[in-house]
Amino acid sequence: MKSVFILFVFFATAINLLAQQKTYNIVTYTAPNGWTEKAGKGNISYSNIDGGTWAQIVIYKSMASSGNIAADFDKDWNELVAANKTISLPEKTSPKTTEGWMVISGSGTWSYNGAKVTSQLTVYSNGQVSISVLCNSTNKSFLNDYQALLSSMVLNAEKAQLGSDTKNKAEVDGLPAAIHDNSIVGIWIVNQAESNGFINGHLMYTGGYMRKEYQFNDDGTYVFSEKNWLAVKETIYFVYETGTWVMNGNQLTITPKKGEAGWWLKDKVTNDVNKWGIFQEASNYKLQTATYMLEIKIDPNYSNSIILNSKKATQRDGGQLNNPPYRFVYVQRKETLIDNPPGFKL
Repeated sequence: MKSVFILFVFFATAINLLAQQKTYNIVTYTAPNGWTEKAGKGNISYSNIDGGTWAQIVIYKSMASSGNIAADFDKDWNELVAANKTISLPEKTSPKTTEGWMVISGSGTWSYNGAKVTSQLTVYSNGQVSISVLCNSTNKSFLNDYQALLSSMVLNAEKAQLGSDTKNKAEVDGLPAAIHDNSIVGIWIVNQAESNGFINGHLMYTGGYMRKEYQFNDDGTYVFSEKNWLAVKETIYFVYETGTWVMNGNQLTITPKKGEAGWWLKDKVTNDVNKWGIFQEASNYKLQTATYMLEIKIDPNYSNSIILNSKKATQRDGGQLNNPPYRFVYVQRKETLIDNPPGFKL
């Protein structure tokens, strides 16, 4: 009877493990036991809630690789992690090779509903395709399941369907290549908080910020604004630009008509980040027409985002300190974050 019982336990365990074997896109893996599975657009995710703690693991659909694992990681970190939240810079591992794939993992912390969240992103690239796995968690205990999933992964690059996922296509997460004009109507922002290092593992924020914002109107006009209030600076930098936009397939062309930029003093009495001082001087701001290859990311958990792919750095979006390709990510928002200086008129 004891031998029969042991044999039964063996087969029951084997059946349970087999039942959790999953294949998504180019990866076969063992799904975390007891986690809730959800199929999304361009990803599959697993979630677990244990009392007041929670975690989410997301496997994203493979994409065309840039040919450089570090560039692939930076792109996915900016688009999948940092674009939707204020998060610390990632602490990254050195590139490693396993089964013909290069691997980089990085982690950062941020706050959500008062809880400290750790985001750990692992990116695999063979120079042709790349695939990313993300874990958001509020407790280190969940990372064991994340590491177990990574250890179980088997990647098959031959299964990659690159036709609709290369950077030169606009089809992202199931969206058609011909993007409708009204897809980008609304407000899209970049909101970066100024920080001043870590204390006891916690990122220390100064209260300062760097914000950029597009407002695309359904009449084909737009407003672009930028406001930088930094604790390390004595002045506020402000940009305001208007013009027209037009979509041609998946190409977005922005043509400015008017624009001004300059520096304002801070409110010296309160040093309030929401208050303006007096105008100091104008900036040498150049109007620049630019055409972008547009991508749209649908994220029901946080916010949708648009990615403006450009062959060169732009006056509005930046990129002057980086190397191409340039990918500028803006997150959707219902209301503006940037206020104009008192009495400002363009």
